Amino acid sequence: MRQLVTGGAGFIGSNYVRHVLASSDDEVTIYDALTYAGNLSTLRDLDEDPRVRFVKGDICDLGTLRDAMAGHDVVLHFAAETHVDRSIGGSHDFVQTNCVGTNLVMEAARLVGVRKVVHIGTDEVYGSVAVGSSKESDPLDPRSPYSASKAGSDLIALSHHATHGLPVVVTRCTNNFGPFQFPEKLIPLFATNLLDGDTVPLYGDGLNERDWLYVGDHCACLTIVLQRGRPGETYNIGAGNETANRVLTDKLLALTGRDESAVRYVADRLGHDRRYSLDIAKVTALGWQRRRSLDEALEETVRWYRDNRWWWEPLKRPSRADV
Repeated sequence: MRQLVTGGAGFIGSNYVRHVLASSDDEVTIYDALTYAGNLSTLRDLDEDPRVRFVKGDICDLGTLRDAMAGHDVVLHFAAETHVDRSIGGSHDFVQTNCVGTNLVMEAARLVGVRKVVHIGTDEVYGSVAVGSSKESDPLDPRSPYSASKAGSDLIALSHHATHGLPVVVTRCTNNFGPFQFPEKLIPLFATNLLDGDTVPLYGDGLNERDWLYVGDHCACLTIVLQRGRPGETYNIGAGNETANRVLTDKLLALTGRDESAVRYVADRLGHDRRYSLDIAKVTALGWQRRRSLDEALEETVRWYRDNRWWWEPLKRPSRADV
């Protein structure tokens, strides 16, 4: 089978490509615009693999996208603007990439006749959940420009199924972490700061809760959704690792040999959702379960950042500010 992976030079996309290569005989085309969060150094270990092809292109360029997609069986759509803080500072790129870009990915897939499209979304589209867990049928309540643009992209993708019969499946995952994550997100930012002897900025009271999903487990789940997910359906993907940011910070302090003095409390993020939680019964029914505990995956992740400074240090040099 031939897979086209949009955003394949980014964090989750590149990990998904490695998962495909390690677990199947499939061929993969990586389609990526190489923005700040997607770069060729992330793909360095794939340079000599004959099953991998790279195409530099923007998902908002329908002609280039359609040409690259032709002849592929399935599309995994990861390409997106993803950082909440950046969306608060400027929302235009998020609407353009996440909404307009997704529409063009679906249009290209329809034009070339792919067998299936998996559109990767986020749990943030449900908004803050005080109690219980969000189900796929729950109303969407995004509270940042990022999550609003992702909610729009989900609906755009599903509209192509309803209108044109495009075989689209939407997934909504919890917070991912693992190798090759750009060091602006909490875990890689905190891990690399702590490894460098710097402080870490903790928002508000530190009690905001997230469900932390190891990227390798997420990629394994996406393979199951690709194989067994029903077109037109949405599947939540979570790990059951709901953890307050303060508790997560303490785990990272322990793994890096640092203490409380490295924690710096900062003003809370605007519109900061208090808690996310997903009901994952639908995807569990497909046969998926996580493979790593939070502690195991965190230890593996911190080890990776300790051993791969060559990758993340150049990304942090332009600014030492905590973004």
